[in-house]
Amino acid sequence: MNYAINVLLDQPLLLIFVLLIGAGIGIGVEKFFNGIEREKRRAYWRGRKSGDKKVVKISPRKETPASTTETAGEQLMRVMNASFKARPLLNKPERRLLGVIDQALAEHSPGWRTMGQVSLGEILYSPDKDAFWAINAKRVDLLIVDSDCRPLHAVEFQGTGHHSSAETAARDAVKKEALRRAGIGYVEVVSGDTPAEVREMVRKLTARAPTA
Repeated sequence: MNYAINVLLDQPLLLIFVLLIGAGIGIGVEKFFNGIEREKRRAYWRGRKSGDKKVVKISPRKETPASTTETAGEQLMRVMNASFKARPLLNKPERRLLGVIDQALAEHSPGWRTMGQVSLGEILYSPDKDAFWAINAKRVDLLIVDSDCRPLHAVEFQGTGHHSSAETAARDAVKKEALRRAGIGYVEVVSGDTPAEVREMVRKLTARAPTA
């Protein structure tokens, strides 16, 4: 073994050739497994479209969202073959709530502001990759931030029937716990709350503002 290594070291061109072959084999193996993953996804969607109940269960690799297994070129083709329409970031009740909160913030804590439909993956981080992917795609309706855009309080609007299913309640519990562990407040506004009640809620939040 040592003799073979010494021969390669004495012949740089041969060493480069061997390394290129190894790299090519590695790339080929990776493409092979990526091809298998793509075929599983195609089989799954073919089953969905045909109404076939026997579908392929996709198990994406750990620490990697399933969507990222597609290349940018494949994603571009999907986008080029689809139609898109712009839609409002917030619905009407959420827009009204945003206006009330912004007015209250301007009165009680100028510099604070409200943002809509914020992804938890943008404001939270965890070294535990599985835990991070559990919250990465979840969103909060509104997020109050300070003048440096540091997240302070998440505001969830609970319309009528919001917790009509155990699954919805469980998703909210996941968000609430992740925010709590990060030291970010969590408050709920229900459809029956009046603007005066919302303004009082904001006043209380600003009164216990964290010190820098």
